[in-house]
Amino acid sequence: MRNLSGKVAVVTGAGSGIGRAVAGELARQGCHVALADVNEAGLAETLQGLLGLPVTVTTHVVDVSSRDAVERLAAEVIERHGAAHLLINNAGVAVAERAENIPYEDFEWLMGINFWGVIYGCTAFLPHMRAAGEGHIVNISSVFGLIGMPTQAAYNASKFAVRGYTEALDQELENTPIRVSCVCPGGIRTEIVRNARVPGASGAMPSKKELAGTFDKLARTSAEEAGATIVRGIQNDRKRILIGADARMINLIVRLFPVAYPALLRRLMPAPGINK
Repeated sequence: MRNLSGKVAVVTGAGSGIGRAVAGELARQGCHVALADVNEAGLAETLQGLLGLPVTVTTHVVDVSSRDAVERLAAEVIERHGAAHLLINNAGVAVAERAENIPYEDFEWLMGINFWGVIYGCTAFLPHMRAAGEGHIVNISSVFGLIGMPTQAAYNASKFAVRGYTEALDQELENTPIRVSCVCPGGIRTEIVRNARVPGASGAMPSKKELAGTFDKLARTSAEEAGATIVRGIQNDRKRILIGADARMINLIVRLFPVAYPALLRRLMPAPGINK
């Protein structure tokens, strides 16, 4: 979808980070935007940054883990914008803990947002894209949808699931005017770690503050760079969008060493608490 002017885009997780950056880039390209997030204050900040652009921007407080809420979002977008051409399923959360110690409630919370939020979004908006005669779905996975990492079992599970679902959906829609992209960001400077759940049941995990400090050192790509990369990927109909030099490196390593990659990556991406 090279020409975005006049199109309508729905962006979940638009109250901060990559979602806010993607929404801004789309709006500057002339795209009308429906901003969705559970954080009303964050939505207001994103909206403030888009004031003055010659596009229509609406805000929607939505918990994407609720099927009813996402279906209401789709109805609101059609009512207020008249169509939906792009869907960016970006909302996401994290849990950091050894697999055997992740509380069921935390696992369910994460999967509800990271995985079911994607399913609900695609299912709710696909009929409207068919009605519009064109569309593009962008699902945000992660480099942790390409590799498994200790202390990231819940996040890995959700992001591998998103990638598998997205690649299957892309094949199903191959002979339609609807395109599908899977985004695999590397370390992006967002608040995801600060908003993560760190149960600490194993007694091996650092504090959330320590995890955030480590993440800040590793995250080399800004949210704005990520947003611009995603929009370029939409315009070029790219099926997989890698963001950051770290993502490209990890993608290459896992392709070359599909079994041996953990030993190589341990030197580059040490996971806290895995030896205790």
